[in-house]
Amino acid sequence: MPGSSTMFLLLPFDSLIVNLLGISLTVLFTLLLVFIIVPAIFGVSFGIRKLYMKTLLKIFAWATLRMERGAKEKNHQLYKPYTNGIIAKDCTSLEEEIKEIRRSGSSKALDNTPEFELSDIFYFCRKGMETIMDDEVTKRFSAEELESWNLLSRTNYNFQYISLRLTVLWGLGVLIRYCFLLPLRIALAFTGISLLVVGTTMVGYLPNGRFKEFLSKHVHLMCYRICVRALTAIITYHDRINRPRNGGICVANHTSPIDVIILASDGYYAMVGQVHGGLMGVIQRAMVKACPHVWFERSEVKDRHLVAKRLTEHVQDKSKLPILIFPEGTCINNTSVMMFKKGSFEIGATVYPVAIKYDPQFGDAFWNSSKYGMVTYLLRMMTSWAIVCSVWYLPPMTRETDEDAVQFANRVKSAIARQGGLVDLLWDGGLKREKVKDAFKEEQQKLYSKMIVGNHEDRSRS
Repeated sequence: MPGSSTMFLLLPFDSLIVNLLGISLTVLFTLLLVFIIVPAIFGVSFGIRKLYMKTLLKIFAWATLRMERGAKEKNHQLYKPYTNGIIAKDCTSLEEEIKEIRRSGSSKALDNTPEFELSDIFYFCRKGMETIMDDEVTKRFSAEELESWNLLSRTNYNFQYISLRLTVLWGLGVLIRYCFLLPLRIALAFTGISLLVVGTTMVGYLPNGRFKEFLSKHVHLMCYRICVRALTAIITYHDRINRPRNGGICVANHTSPIDVIILASDGYYAMVGQVHGGLMGVIQRAMVKACPHVWFERSEVKDRHLVAKRLTEHVQDKSKLPILIFPEGTCINNTSVMMFKKGSFEIGATVYPVAIKYDPQFGDAFWNSSKYGMVTYLLRMMTSWAIVCSVWYLPPMTRETDEDAVQFANRVKSAIARQGGLVDLLWDGGLKREKVKDAFKEEQQKLYSKMIVGNHEDRSRS
């Protein structure tokens, strides 16, 4: 009997815990429904995220000032990242630089010199050393260093123990990000993905027509907007009048896998990609039932002609959605735009360029796939303060009669880089995992040979 009396005394306490837990879950679900899911359905915002961003900016500014003051008191020199590289480089051609080297080493005019001078070697030695010290390609595949500390662990080399208040603030930030924001964001991501799979599967059973297209569009937009809120993404869209239209191709610079969510939360696109297994495969199979996405089998991806044929057939049907493509083929660290693959520029469709620029103060959106797996990367995203970015829709562009696909791709790339404030590079993003192609080395050899042969022919004529 003593055991039963003890159990009787514990029952009210257990019931109280259950009731409190039930009330907490009800309140949480209600808040999610009112402040996140319903606004996502209608595409509206209460301004809570922008207020949150402004508060963070004030905290970051105070932390940076406190860090600078502490360093000054201890006579420590603060580290300043070299945003433009550690070597000052002049935009001069190979021929001009070699001429300058020859002039500085000899009083004779260049026309009287032989075809080859030993001093020419110094040009190539200097270029090689510059590339080793300040490689403009490799550094595009690592996270950019911030000038200010955003309280995200050691994201700045100046982070060290400065004061008790600053350390307590950092610890409080860790608790907020991991104990409050992370569970909330995981719940939102799960909600968004679940609704996407269930919603698109149900829409897929409807007969083709305007009603199905209407439902599919709004299911996609709603789910992507919920996923955007799962990252506390604060996005500013510019020039929406230029948003991609049916029968076209939307091309954008590529920093992160979440680029897709950023763009798809403001527009309705047909995705292009390889068929996957696992959870991604479930999502792909559900999405294609409601919308004509273009998925390729693993064996088909390397067949350029087949890929081009499928894309051409899609864009020729003006009733189909614009295709979303990232022609760089890999993620770049939010500082530059690298070479666009020419495939999507060969099919003759109208191209709608889009520039995406992230603000690294609140969290680094760049995915370094050689360093982090997808799960680790998503964990880093969900434990950052927020994802803040700007998106610019540029006017549509078409291929001119005297342009080939490479020239058209470079023109589009330059427009995106100029609008997004990014560095326009000609290098292939494939160098992230591959060695430099022999063609690049041969190009420099040809330029030097042309200069030597040209000088020889000029002297022969004279």
